[in-house]
Amino acid sequence: MQFLTQFLTNYSLTVSGFFIAFIATILLGMGKAGIKGIGVVIVLLMAFVFGGKQSTGVLLPLMIIADIFAVIYYHRHTQWFYLKKLLPSMFTGVLIGVWIGNFISETLFKQIMAIFILITVIAMIYMEKKKANDIPSHWTFSSGMGLVSGFTSMVGNLAGSFTNIYFLAMRLPKNEFIGTAAWMFFIINMFKLPFHIFYWKTVNLHSIKTDLVLIPAIIIGFVLGIIVLKHVNNNLYRKFIFGVTIIGAILILIE
Repeated sequence: MQFLTQFLTNYSLTVSGFFIAFIATILLGMGKAGIKGIGVVIVLLMAFVFGGKQSTGVLLPLMIIADIFAVIYYHRHTQWFYLKKLLPSMFTGVLIGVWIGNFISETLFKQIMAIFILITVIAMIYMEKKKANDIPSHWTFSSGMGLVSGFTSMVGNLAGSFTNIYFLAMRLPKNEFIGTAAWMFFIINMFKLPFHIFYWKTVNLHSIKTDLVLIPAIIIGFVLGIIVLKHVNNNLYRKFIFGVTIIGAILILIE
């Protein structure tokens, strides 16, 4: 209790602020368990509590911990073929994000990203209805999605919308979708960590102490996510991801 009181004092948080952060971390655990598309909500809640850039330092170690749970639980479903296509351009996108992340307007970035997400989702819905068997195979699709995913991951921890669209386009079944995404984000988040520690200095002893308080929420969320997913079939899962991705893009646009 004393540690929690000190924690609230250090961050000038109210009890309601801590509650919001705890809920956001539960959602993070659920997302890593496979309830995709809620990443935008998590980022918005954390930014509301800790501030934009500072929240990235709090969130990244929590994401890595949740990634470890996901990799352990879903590793047998990983489709490495798609990771090999996506990861090289994602690394490039992260490096671009590191370089220009301090100079771009956060508001303009979020608006452009939201518009891009909405346009891409609309295109994916069109493909879903008109060309159900037409899977994008040109290298520009995977490279483009990887580049944008890496960049948005570094700048705002918001790569989920783009990678969701990519894996949906590849027609990955539910478990393969989750298992492949689990390894992908674990690798990318570990790649990002040194830049957050040494370049942006958003991950530090202060932020790690915050993460220690929030770790139980990851466990709660991960267990809840697994329970929910057992009752969701592939078709409903795809529709859910489309829906929450569109809602998330709108939230970014108006935030």
